[in-house]
Amino acid sequence: MVDVTRSGAGERILVVGPSWVGDMVMAQSLLITLKERDPDCYIAMVAPDWSQPILERMADVDEAVSLATGHGEFGWKTRRALARRLRGRFDRAIVLPRAWKAALVPFLARIPHRTGFIGEQRYGLLNDRRRLDKSILDQTVKRFVALGLSAGEAEGDLSIHPPRLSVDPENLVERRLALGLSSRPAIGMMPGAEYGPAKQWPLAYFRELAGRLVDEGFEVRVLGGPKDAAAGATISTEQAHVHNLCGHTRLADAVDLLADCDQVVTNDSGLMHVAAAVGTRIQAIYGSSSPRYTPPLTDNVEIHYLGLDCSPCFARTCPLGHTNCLNHLLPERVLSAVLASSRAVIGRD
Repeated sequence: MVDVTRSGAGERILVVGPSWVGDMVMAQSLLITLKERDPDCYIAMVAPDWSQPILERMADVDEAVSLATGHGEFGWKTRRALARRLRGRFDRAIVLPRAWKAALVPFLARIPHRTGFIGEQRYGLLNDRRRLDKSILDQTVKRFVALGLSAGEAEGDLSIHPPRLSVDPENLVERRLALGLSSRPAIGMMPGAEYGPAKQWPLAYFRELAGRLVDEGFEVRVLGGPKDAAAGATISTEQAHVHNLCGHTRLADAVDLLADCDQVVTNDSGLMHVAAAVGTRIQAIYGSSSPRYTPPLTDNVEIHYLGLDCSPCFARTCPLGHTNCLNHLLPERVLSAVLASSRAVIGRD
């Protein structure tokens, strides 16, 4: 059940975490806020198995509690058994997902104060139910932070602390050697986006950009999960100094390898938020989604977004069939931005 445990005192808070990489990273802003208000509080995070390496890199997590259910799986027996083990240990629960099942563990664990947004008829499961005003809480991270505040505070201007994941230098050295990476300055590429193709810049554009970057003296690291391996191969095949690392790294490895990159070129994806949380310069490409709703939480970013009349549609696939929001965003634009950022860094040095 527990992979990370650190000491703590004060209020004991159980946070039910989200199910996506990017959302899990953004949830750290809530944790930082809770620790800022009560440095002695004890925070445990209930989260899927895959997220444990991310939680290990968050200094604000005192305990990581694994919920061993698959994405979309109800897992009644698993949730009930976990609730029994947690019973009597916490004063307050904060439920970040709006799904009915997400509120089950705190309810079954009989945690006295259970906070979350109204959704999916959770009236019996939550006793501090918040109404979501999307005009005020217009970003995912704001919604997370608001649940850690009193109802009155959540209606005003929120102070958002950017996530900060720790880096393991020893693991980085081991991974660089094992993966045969060079001493060239590295550009990370993340061509995946779990949500769907309307958030994915064309692979032909990634490939063209990778070749141009190699000509400029960079190494390119294509990062993603096993599902992104074919995309990585499309970008890297027969291109020297372009490494397809998709499916060859753990999530913890990706944290360290992204921290080692000079910049990353990325779709609106979970790894984009990981890169932001380790301080790497981001060239963020947006198609059907909006940089206003889920921006990388860093000032070290350049947003590439055409803002067409049909954008943002938030669709998984283009409802008009053309995906011009991405197809008209050409590699030359992103290349110019990468080179301009690199020259600015060299100039400061």
